[in-house]
Amino acid sequence: MKREGQIKVHSENIFPIIKKWLYSDKDIFLRELVSNACDAIQKWERLKLIGEAPACDDIPRTEVILNKEQRTLTVTDNGLGMDEEEVEKYITQIAFSGAEEFIEKYKDKTDAQAGIIGHFGLGFYSAFMVSDSVEIDTLSYREGASAVHWSSDGSSTYEISEGVRASRGTSITLHIAEDSSEFLEEYRLRDMLHKYCQFMPYEIYFQTADQPPKEGETPHPVNNTAPLWQKAPKDCTKEEYVKFYHECFSDFNDPLFWIHLNVDFPFRLKGILYFPKQSNKLEVMPGQIKLYNNQVYIADNIKEVVPEFLMLLKGVIDCPDLPLNVSRSFLQNDKDVAKISKHITKKVSDKLHMVFQEDRSAFEGYWSDIAPFIKFGCIKDEKFYEKVQDILLFKTINGDYLTLKEYPKEEDGTIFYVTDPNVQAQYIRMFQESGMNAVILDHMIDNHFISFVEYSGNREAEEQTVKFARIDSHIGQALKDGDVQPDEDLVKQLTEIFKSAIGNQELAVEAERLKATDTPAVMLLSEYERRMQDMSAMYGEMFGASKAKSTLVLNLDNAIVQALPKLEDSNRSLVCRHIYDLAMISHKQLSAKEMSDFIKRSVDILGIVAKTETC
Repeated sequence: MKREGQIKVHSENIFPIIKKWLYSDKDIFLRELVSNACDAIQKWERLKLIGEAPACDDIPRTEVILNKEQRTLTVTDNGLGMDEEEVEKYITQIAFSGAEEFIEKYKDKTDAQAGIIGHFGLGFYSAFMVSDSVEIDTLSYREGASAVHWSSDGSSTYEISEGVRASRGTSITLHIAEDSSEFLEEYRLRDMLHKYCQFMPYEIYFQTADQPPKEGETPHPVNNTAPLWQKAPKDCTKEEYVKFYHECFSDFNDPLFWIHLNVDFPFRLKGILYFPKQSNKLEVMPGQIKLYNNQVYIADNIKEVVPEFLMLLKGVIDCPDLPLNVSRSFLQNDKDVAKISKHITKKVSDKLHMVFQEDRSAFEGYWSDIAPFIKFGCIKDEKFYEKVQDILLFKTINGDYLTLKEYPKEEDGTIFYVTDPNVQAQYIRMFQESGMNAVILDHMIDNHFISFVEYSGNREAEEQTVKFARIDSHIGQALKDGDVQPDEDLVKQLTEIFKSAIGNQELAVEAERLKATDTPAVMLLSEYERRMQDMSAMYGEMFGASKAKSTLVLNLDNAIVQALPKLEDSNRSLVCRHIYDLAMISHKQLSAKEMSDFIKRSVDILGIVAKTETC
């Protein structure tokens, strides 16, 4: 036999859940109460607009008043207020939204939803997260309405009686609990107001009971009611964009450039994304994108709206159409969120193309700062890579900035690169003297980026069309002096001399005639082995722990190398070791012991020279 029943929710059971689990951070209560106050003002403004409320000249405002001595915090507004019936309806019914009812009631008379923040009917109860008890004093705008006082200690009971409020609006007074005393500190409340209420649409004032405004003094609101993203891009100046950037972010540097988002269809979206100047060229510095809903702060860096790679930017995004959960802290899964994310990505790529095409010299000037962000975006989002691949720049050792199509690759598609211009200076000089070029890839992300470009550019081609090789990975024909083959006997002799001098019979030694005659030797490490070495250092045993094998290439056209067989054994060993160290220094940084030994040998060689001169 079937029967139906009704699920019951007891307030004594639901209150502990609201207090502990509804909101991720306790300080959100202030955002909820102030945004509710803004909603009350917004409704009042709407009713005046359609003639259902009397016109008046008072300025819409919300006040947050701290009384540390009495341990109270009051949020008061001059919105439409409530009568006793409305208090019973909207306050005592948990999860009954007055905002939703208002929107439904007036949807045919005005754009009732625009600017209304609340939707779930739970924000008020966040006050009990930090309070022993809460009081409401309110007076409705309706003619003849009586003031109402409501109070509750957070249990299942409340008291309601006639109030004493004399002006239209609502005051909510929190009696702060002992375990929430931090919310009685002025600096803490100011930080919270700055974080959550910085751009709310109506003026918010903060004051303490022991320091009321002086007579004739004009207090300043703690918020900016007209953030720059609300203006049309054509009406904003460069100075305003820079000023707003500093208002939002603690960054002493000015932004490089920015994107002003302004969309009304198929969703509402406004905002400004800034490309920040990177202060550390070796690391990708994280950015900060603040998400707002009707000018109410929601959270930073919500990846569902802003793709991960765009988190390197700084900016603000206000999207009233975001499907937030009941705590307004996270997004619910929604197909429209993906559309918003794709739109933002498209606008970023469009802006990059515009700067590149309209002022390439400026784009090149920005490149060192924006390159990590763009490369990270390419790796993370293939669609983004497809949009920007033609404007990816590579800075060369000659100081030029070239795209992949503009860069003169080797016949086999090789592009040589430099990771440390200081350490690899010798190789750079050899390349330049031979009329060869290379690109500078000295950021931590470049290792991953070149692998990505090789894979993306070559996966659909029958043969590899582009590959990267570090400048010290092999000796190309252009660096060699003619086609004359080295003397095999001499090469064998020099190999044995160096293996013996270094004390390593496994040492790989080669000899070539190089154009750079003043260079006695260079050290090479194949590109494959170097990448495996890097992966091993990064990921450990997954890629093996074997040490990559370098090759010492002697220059047969160098006078010092040519003289080695004729030197005395002791001097020959000293010079060989010194040549080896010089090659290593141009290849990588020496360890502390290696550097100490190198300095000692340098002193010994100077001693030999000095002794020879005195003789």
